[in-house]
Amino acid sequence: MAVILGIDPGLSGALTYLDGPSIRVYDLPVLQLARGGKKKTEPDFIELARVIQGELRPDVAVVEQVGAMPGQGVSSMFAFGKTFGGILGALAAFNIRTEMVPPQTWKRWHRIQKDSGKDASRAIAKNLFPTQAGLFARVKDDGRAESALIAWWGLHQNFTTP
Repeated sequence: MAVILGIDPGLSGALTYLDGPSIRVYDLPVLQLARGGKKKTEPDFIELARVIQGELRPDVAVVEQVGAMPGQGVSSMFAFGKTFGGILGALAAFNIRTEMVPPQTWKRWHRIQKDSGKDASRAIAKNLFPTQAGLFARVKDDGRAESALIAWWGLHQNFTTP
């Protein structure tokens, strides 16, 4: 069976490896830094590389294709783009085949309603992976749930066929 890596990019995102019946979920590694007297959260690209090149080598990584959202500020969009680019760069550095999926595509496949909140993703992930439901228990675990659902979607797309 193929090993699929699903990634929900963003500082509160996560990475999920699906390996047959096994699931491994990692929060996107971040650093807490002080800049100009303010605390900032930044991606930890060194730890991200360690997670990606960890014990499992994915056959394919499926990354949510993200873009600017209305009302998002310039600096937050720049920070989001930095995280997204770092993820893609790490995948390319390890020569991991990468497929992009718009959020509407994987959410429609999972029958998540357009206006439903992040709790819908958590509920579906708990049902799909009942022995790992604790991974998705907290409200802030929506990134974990979404990365797991992205990986599950990817598993059913035959991406591993050349």
